[in-house]
Amino acid sequence: MEDLIKALTILKKYITEDYLLNYPTNCDHDILRVSVDPAVVSEEDMQELENLSFHPDEEYSCFSSFRFGSN
Repeated sequence: MEDLIKALTILKKYITEDYLLNYPTNCDHDILRVSVDPAVVSEEDMQELENLSFHPDEEYSCFSSFRFGSN
């Protein structure tokens, strides 16, 4: 749970649109996605997100996690 909270706290810095503040995530097929474009994330945060099991998803311009998307 702590890793998920850490990752979401990092990603929150990059959410600027009101719509995304209200609906920042989606989950399907055991994948949790957070609507943050990897292109705007700093290298330092990118590395920390990788360590927390969130990976850039270029297909959807977001971050994905199989760790937190499945049970």
